[in-house]
Amino acid sequence: MLGTGKSFRTSKEGDLIKHGLAVASISGETQMLAGTVRLSCTITSSARGIRKVYTLNGEPVRYAKFLGSAKVVTFAPSDLQLVTGPPAARRAMLNTALSQDQPLYYSHLARYQKAVTQKAALLRGAIDPDPDLLSIYDQALIDAGTALMLARVQFVAALDARAQSVYRGWVGGSERLALDYEPSIPIDTPTPDAVAAAFAARLAALKDAEAARKMCIAGPHRDDLAFTLNGRSLAAFGSQGQQRMAVLALKVAEYIVMHDRSGEAPLLFLDDVLSELDHHRARAFLAGVGGYEQAFMTATALPRDLPAAAEYRVAGATLGRIA
Repeated sequence: MLGTGKSFRTSKEGDLIKHGLAVASISGETQMLAGTVRLSCTITSSARGIRKVYTLNGEPVRYAKFLGSAKVVTFAPSDLQLVTGPPAARRAMLNTALSQDQPLYYSHLARYQKAVTQKAALLRGAIDPDPDLLSIYDQALIDAGTALMLARVQFVAALDARAQSVYRGWVGGSERLALDYEPSIPIDTPTPDAVAAAFAARLAALKDAEAARKMCIAGPHRDDLAFTLNGRSLAAFGSQGQQRMAVLALKVAEYIVMHDRSGEAPLLFLDDVLSELDHHRARAFLAGVGGYEQAFMTATALPRDLPAAAEYRVAGATLGRIA
């Protein structure tokens, strides 16, 4: 919440307020290279709906400025859907990471999503859409979408290189993990002019199809991220253990890339991280993350000879007892 301003558990912000109450609030401090940063988020529920207030060092700020003040990378068992689930899950992961990594990315994303919504509403209208207005929306899509695609090209390339190295260190050289960005707009030359021209050409080619289907069918909102192992689809041919290791490698790569780019070490949160990993792979994983600046992990069982760490155990039949 303090890193991204949103829960990774639910998209319904009202669910974060305790039943019977009207307000939820969270605050914390993080030590950055520039000094201490104080963050808070307050969610209020009323008859008029949900309202969120963010503060940075005690001053109210807009969400765009709050986002990324403290960088975080999370893993939860549901993240296995990054391999086997729909493209929307993979796009959301890229958007969350890039919005923290690059301040302008979220601005481009917000403008792009607004243009998609406006164009789709125009296409669904009862009368033929105004061609001049349609052209305005298309140009907005091209301008913001080009920035999104270029950022994704560079980010996925960096993730791929890091994830390959991390995965190889865990399992050896017999398995080669690869991450590939699959844009819905063909990108032959990753430059602003070339991508914008390709996007414009694609929109022109799909003009009649979009009018017939009454929806936007091309652009970054249709992009995907492919996982392969030894050149084969990880979703179709990988075991659950391989899929879990691949997602963990992706998350560690995300941590490393964000650290390299900003100079700030993100917080790394790993929930139920060791399930379905054999002893060798669990040990290799723990040895790898042991050198990171700050990581929090939960597990139902811990390997023998766990490296030195702050360890908390929940014991007994009564929930909440800490031993």
